[in-house]
Amino acid sequence: MSEFHLDRDRVRRNFGRAARSYERHDALQREVQQSLLDRLGFYLETPARVLDVGAGTGRGTALLKQRYAKSEVIAVDLALPMLREAKAHSGWLKPFRRVCAEATALPFPDHSVDVLHSNLCFQWVDDLVALFGECCRVLKPGGLLAFSTFGPDTLKELRAAWAAVDGHSHVSRFLDMHDIGDAMINAGLRDPVLDVERYTLTYSEPRKLLEELRGLGATHADAARERHLTGKSHYRAMLAAYEAMRVDGRIPATWEVVTAHAWGPPPGQSRRLPGGGEVASFSLSSLRGSRRR
Repeated sequence: MSEFHLDRDRVRRNFGRAARSYERHDALQREVQQSLLDRLGFYLETPARVLDVGAGTGRGTALLKQRYAKSEVIAVDLALPMLREAKAHSGWLKPFRRVCAEATALPFPDHSVDVLHSNLCFQWVDDLVALFGECCRVLKPGGLLAFSTFGPDTLKELRAAWAAVDGHSHVSRFLDMHDIGDAMINAGLRDPVLDVERYTLTYSEPRKLLEELRGLGATHADAARERHLTGKSHYRAMLAAYEAMRVDGRIPATWEVVTAHAWGPPPGQSRRLPGGGEVASFSLSSLRGSRRR
């Protein structure tokens, strides 16, 4: 499904370094967060446990704690410095927990999560089989998964500006909505619903966009990226190519945002295998008494 792989250690380092600057640049993340919160209205129960996967500095986690004041709300992030910053958003009266972990290896028991929320994190995971398999594992039957992620048109202008200079990879790539939806179905998630919205942010000059990406930690992390430093002449040529894209005196940057939700499958629901066929699993306790004597 995925033709590229991410350098997970680089992703962790990028976000760790950006922990203190992140909230100076997260206007889009906050905008998308509001639309993602609307999806939580589909869950009509009071959840016992809520996970915020890829919580970053915890702004979204704090909103979840406000919404679910009586629930156990847990911020999960792979970058420890982000979770340290998140402490500032955890109220002293009703704090949320903070756990350092990867989205593909959540340290929680099977079927122990009522709501799994993730705002603009899943684009930094290249193994969708492992990602959505883990979501299925921790979600209770009927539990809600709600997330947002970036689609392939994200930063298309910056990608085109670099492509005018050389054929190397300089900008992170993101998966199509259909690939994401197929992975959700293959994992066994029920009734997935996905939507796409495009945001265009504008800047006074290309360097301002690059400063924002560094401030967010959202810099190039493909494993196949060029490892040497980009020459000044190449960099200036890229800036010139981007300058040619000005619209009404501003530099545009497109962000394609995929927002989705789905439900935890019932016990024993089958999931598709990558090579074809399906497999279903049952707990041993559910099989007791089924043997004929």
